[in-house]
Amino acid sequence: MTADPSTNAVRKFDRVVEILEANHRDPARLIPILQQVQDYYKYLPEEVLAFISMMLAVPPSQVFGVATFYAHFTLIPKGKHTVRLCDGTACHVRGSEKSLEALRSELQLTDGKSTTDDMLFTVETVSCLGACGLAPVLVIDEKVHSSVTPEEAVRLVREIRSAENAA
Repeated sequence: MTADPSTNAVRKFDRVVEILEANHRDPARLIPILQQVQDYYKYLPEEVLAFISMMLAVPPSQVFGVATFYAHFTLIPKGKHTVRLCDGTACHVRGSEKSLEALRSELQLTDGKSTTDDMLFTVETVSCLGACGLAPVLVIDEKVHSSVTPEEAVRLVREIRSAENAA
């Protein structure tokens, strides 16, 4: 007797099933479902999107369309800690680019590589964080740091790395 493939898929995606159930498997709740899934995985894996499509009985194109339309969603794996550096006008004028260079140097990242090999950090630039009076602004895991210098940015990621290594 062969196992039902959908049963195996359900076991593989237990957390996704919990999220779907919490949202009553309602296709109208696709965006909140994707947000919760991304919170769990730190990105939206392709096989999870296909599973969601199957479980909600909606076309894969609809699920992928939503996942690729909104800038909040990512199909690329991100690190455990997300570092967002504002590069809007006020932050740029006050030296955010120097902090970005310092972070990239410290974490061995480049323009084309934004996540560390150990998947601990992802560094992103954003156009504006809406905190121009605090420029330059750096947000690490939703915690805002104001008037950040390159040295401060490096110190913050070193503290996190040290805490992670101690855990």
